[in-house]
Amino acid sequence: MTVSATSSTSTATTTTSSSSTSSSSTLTSSEFLSLLTSELQNQDPLNATSTTDFINQLTSYANFTQQESINSNLTSLSSSFSSLVTLNSVNYIGHTVEAKGDTATLTSGSATYGYSLSAASSDVNITIKDSSGNTVYTTTTTGTAGSNTFTWDGKNSSGTQLTDGGEYTISVTATDSAGNSVLNYTTVTGTVTGIDTSTSTPSLTVNGVPVSAANIIGVTS
Repeated sequence: MTVSATSSTSTATTTTSSSSTSSSSTLTSSEFLSLLTSELQNQDPLNATSTTDFINQLTSYANFTQQESINSNLTSLSSSFSSLVTLNSVNYIGHTVEAKGDTATLTSGSATYGYSLSAASSDVNITIKDSSGNTVYTTTTTGTAGSNTFTWDGKNSSGTQLTDGGEYTISVTATDSAGNSVLNYTTVTGTVTGIDTSTSTPSLTVNGVPVSAANIIGVTS
């Protein structure tokens, strides 16, 4: 019975010690200063803390509080920046924008895309796929250096008009006379109908498709 009681006491002591260690793993600036003050009050007068050690401890405290201040300011700045981005994004609502992207919603029987070329091409291949990845339309055209526009009439390769509301993705390949790719990027064009702030980077809703505000390359009324 005595051995059992001693074992229980030992276990309880270990648990308490473990809990104390865990709870004290985070040191606040006030606790740091309190420890420093206690050290000065309880030091041995015959073996006082050296000036160098004391200055090092003060420097550590200064760095500690400065880092806490920087972290706090960065958090505040990040929050303010996010609010500013959201506020600026609201200004896009109701405007027609062109943005880097490849997916558009079929609206009123058509969808407008764009593609940028680094040089003119007489061999531009365009493929339109539905949300399941099925190819519904293909064509070959030409393009000039710079921005080019392609408006799809919403009909598949058989000439059947597809229903509004579906999301369709464009794929473009373009080569020069030597067979080198001259495609820079593809774009989508549409009206901004809302913004989504559920993520760290707000996105615009362009014809029902989320588009990052950072990808906007043109705005019209």
